[in-house]
Amino acid sequence: MDLSPYLESLRRDLAAAAAPAGDDVARTAELLTLALDASARLCLIEVLADASAEITTKLDGPTVEVRIRGREADLVVSTPVAPAYEAAPVAPAPPPIEGGDQARLTLRLPEQLKEAAERAASAEGISVNAWLVRATANALRPVAPPPTSHLGRRVTGYAQA
Repeated sequence: MDLSPYLESLRRDLAAAAAPAGDDVARTAELLTLALDASARLCLIEVLADASAEITTKLDGPTVEVRIRGREADLVVSTPVAPAYEAAPVAPAPPPIEGGDQARLTLRLPEQLKEAAERAASAEGISVNAWLVRATANALRPVAPPPTSHLGRRVTGYAQA
């Protein structure tokens, strides 16, 4: 998706708003649009990412991702593919945390760990974000206390086969 038409629309709107104030203000507006180009582009990409995450939560199976190539953003819809082998059972997802608000987090991972997370998510047919959310929730799930030990207690009796 080419973001340039949207940025050009912002430039035109700012130029039109500044034009009645004179040449100096119009020139300042032009300089501002050039300075804000990268910031506005990033803002549009964030909007696309948030929209794709929200759309993915509404879909049952397919995921929508934003992929960046150079200065362009592409929306990609992926449908999970069932593996050709019998996969090990996956732990059920924990119940969703109440509140519904979502927060953005920048996570820095070693390249090997990032690639392993991408492979695991791909094998399950979900996005890396969804896989990381589930892994974090599972890691934070309360652990059941270990069973009480009966060591040191004497048991007497007999068994018959």
